[in-house]
Amino acid sequence: MPLWRIFHPDNTFTTREERDALSSDITKIYTSAGLPAFYVVVIFNTVPAEKMYVGGVSNDKGEAPFIRIVYENIARRQPDDKSKSGFLSRIDATLKPHIADKGYDWEYHGLETDRGLWKIQGLVPPATNTEAEQLWVKENKAIPY
Repeated sequence: MPLWRIFHPDNTFTTREERDALSSDITKIYTSAGLPAFYVVVIFNTVPAEKMYVGGVSNDKGEAPFIRIVYENIARRQPDDKSKSGFLSRIDATLKPHIADKGYDWEYHGLETDRGLWKIQGLVPPATNTEAEQLWVKENKAIPY
């Protein structure tokens, strides 16, 4: 399942509405590719600005807030450079109104985890593009198949 960890200073993403909007837009990256919405987990990790360092300098020194994102994909992998580039472009477009347009500094990277090391509710998730996967999309939860 996609797991997004967003590390941000305490003066960013301060409202539920901001977090809801970004989480919803991140989820759309995956649902538009046919994945169930419940696969997507977004965790906002608030870090006091004076405890976030970039280049050895605390982020509370009046510079732009720095947002660091790490995402892990399990359900789907990007098989080649073209698909990786397309995926990163979708991420950039998704983050733009929430981060770049606000003048924040930011960085992200992604990891791809082996599907063989993944279970949800004790179940091995269905294979890609199968009837069982479509059932999980429809029900938006893990169910035996």
